[in-house]
Amino acid sequence: MVHSSRAQMAAGPTVELLRPEDPGYDRARRVWNAMVDHRPALIARCREVSDVVTAIGLARREGLEIGVRCGGHSVVGLAVPHGGLMIDLTPMGGVRIDPEQRRARVQGGALLGALDLAAQEHGLATTAGNVSHTGVGGLTLGGGMGWLARQYGLTCDNLVSCQLVTADGDVVRASAEENAELFWGLRGGGGNFGIVTEFEFRLHPVAGRAVSVELDFPVAGAGPAMARWRDLSAEAPRQATYAATVLGGVATLGFVWVGDPDEGRTYAEVVTSLGPPVARRVEVLSYLDLQRREDTLQEHLVRRYWKGHYVRELPDAGIDALLSHDPAVAASLQAYGGAIAEVPEDASAFSQRRTALEYVGAARWTDPAEDGDRIAAARASAARLEPFASGAYVNALGDDGAAGVRRAYPPATLARLTALKSAVDPDNVFHLNQNIPPGRPGAT
Repeated sequence: MVHSSRAQMAAGPTVELLRPEDPGYDRARRVWNAMVDHRPALIARCREVSDVVTAIGLARREGLEIGVRCGGHSVVGLAVPHGGLMIDLTPMGGVRIDPEQRRARVQGGALLGALDLAAQEHGLATTAGNVSHTGVGGLTLGGGMGWLARQYGLTCDNLVSCQLVTADGDVVRASAEENAELFWGLRGGGGNFGIVTEFEFRLHPVAGRAVSVELDFPVAGAGPAMARWRDLSAEAPRQATYAATVLGGVATLGFVWVGDPDEGRTYAEVVTSLGPPVARRVEVLSYLDLQRREDTLQEHLVRRYWKGHYVRELPDAGIDALLSHDPAVAASLQAYGGAIAEVPEDASAFSQRRTALEYVGAARWTDPAEDGDRIAAARASAARLEPFASGAYVNALGDDGAAGVRRAYPPATLARLTALKSAVDPDNVFHLNQNIPPGRPGAT
């Protein structure tokens, strides 16, 4: 049972409804992946919690599917329900910092860049992804990987409480002390249980400087260097998050260090054991610049497709499979471990804590005529890594369907999530996500 208080409706709700013929409609429905061209029947731009309550009630009365838009980074456009009602949280983008308590209160439509900027004004930060125009909500609810995770845990590990609107329009708070089972599910279970209108995060002192180290090797013959990179990653201090990319005939191997820059530059000497690269880059940058540096690569108005895996270990045969990628598909690896792995498996719905590396095979292009070939190339590249995979990150799932959800959660976790879904959303109102249907016959 979820304990709640019925939201009190303001005398004049501030929700703005956009229809297809209205100015601003096309801009509001546009999301990160340019392949997504869905047309909602209505877009509800919400400024207050009461607006979210109003929008959910309207959608249910009219029989409209609900999509929830924050950053809009779902690669398959789940935020934009074709013919349904899109609840647009982007007007709810505020961030408040309590530097004494080291807490951040973040509205449900805020982007990571807003959280990073506000917290860094006080020398603080929490784990917050790698691209500043990602939505806080989607990242957190799926788990939340970032450059601080090996030191301080995933984004969801730093979540203290949430305010959420349920399918019935109730406003509830979830924390370790209140609605604890719902709080468990919100930390990794995605958007299955309601619409989060406020997140409260734990913050940490972060000096604001980072070191990026990258070494380039020709893909042909890069196997020994990548094997050494893999071994170094497993032994790395927590300030170092190892990352690698294979694209266009080049394997880029290195790490990002968040902490004292002098210590980072000194530690960088270990990667000389990878062998002589064709290029080497060592860059000291601010934490905010680190958080923004992939923004251009991850720009909007580009067509995209990806597939992802978790890998508990990467044998030499897995390295060979990675290096045989289609050169037009970006194959990336990012290291886990550290504080991520120290959280018990059943402490949250996120349940891939023993992974060593996250893999994503991503294609990006602009010509719609290339859609079929590009998607096929990304699928084929990811399939080469599948024999070495141990699961999947729910935020990296795209068109994987129920099979993808089963890869993201072990059976016991999925059963617990299903029971929670049955309790808080038995009609599966919130199903435009990586969906966990309620455990009853006839669910959507």
